[in-house]
Amino acid sequence: MGLFKIGVILDSFKTDIRTAVLKAVEIGADGFQVYTTNGPMSPEELTAEKRLEFLNFIKSNGLVVSALCGDLGHGFANAETNVWAVEKSKRILDLAKDLETNIVTTHIGTVPEDKNAPEYEIMWKACKELAEYGDSIGAYFAVETGPEKAVVLREFLDSLGAKGVRVNLDPANLVMCVGDDPVKAVYELRDYIVHTHAKDGRMLIGEKDPYIELPLGQGNVHFDTYLAALKDIGYRGFLTIERECGDDPAKDIAMAADFLREKMAAL
Repeated sequence: MGLFKIGVILDSFKTDIRTAVLKAVEIGADGFQVYTTNGPMSPEELTAEKRLEFLNFIKSNGLVVSALCGDLGHGFANAETNVWAVEKSKRILDLAKDLETNIVTTHIGTVPEDKNAPEYEIMWKACKELAEYGDSIGAYFAVETGPEKAVVLREFLDSLGAKGVRVNLDPANLVMCVGDDPVKAVYELRDYIVHTHAKDGRMLIGEKDPYIELPLGQGNVHFDTYLAALKDIGYRGFLTIERECGDDPAKDIAMAADFLREKMAAL
């Protein structure tokens, strides 16, 4: 076991779930994430019997669930859609507990820097309800970093007055989307980080696409200083590999696992 645990998002393998679990075993992962918003892994489809069966399958392969992916695709800035989105998110957190994890990662939308913006209060109310629900069952909704700078997210989380909404730190999103420093983000968000994504990329200036995702070590995330910062704050959880593009994601994921093990050994 290394300094951190290595995970992988099963969906990144672009195959069926059970095959992806076996691929996670092949690369030496300690655990994995999986999307649960719809399809066979959703709370509606995964009955109590199926949950137990899947959990036994996971354990028989020596893995654990690092977190569930509960991103509904549009955040919580719309009061009307929040009615069902909040309830759906709660059911995903219930599913997480049944699969013996207490973390669901999600995107809440872009937190406005202007606290008087109407969408700020809408997002705050939704996240306050989610945070209190998380507190009530001993679990966390982990907000993925990136749409806003870390300091803005921290101030928003500080205002909730509950600990059930925390942070899934994605260093690549910070680099690619807002030009923020992942190392500074680690210290800014140190009280909230419960899970991380291992991803790399860089922002593109003056080009058609605003950013590009790249294999680990090929982008602008400085993993030596980033992982050192995580170690410094006492984080010992998952570095969960996410590969959303590429011609051969399975190859990139295996390379990423080796890359992370090399960096951990150096620490």
